[in-house]
Amino acid sequence: MLKLNCRDYGFPCDFGVETNDSTELLEKFGEHTLDEHGIEYSKEALMQFILRKRNSTKYEHVYAQVA
Repeated sequence: MLKLNCRDYGFPCDFGVETNDSTELLEKFGEHTLDEHGIEYSKEALMQFILRKRNSTKYEHVYAQVA
């Protein structure tokens, strides 16, 4: 399961996305950060969020799916 939460990245916001689909995760989190926080992240930047958060090679395949 992949997860991204605004609070993990310093936003005072309870929004979070949890899904097994990396494309869905990137789209939903990216849309939210743009709409609510005025920040547009590239897919690559969002993938770095996931990879750094997990700090594990088991998620590296996710990058290959969306790159």
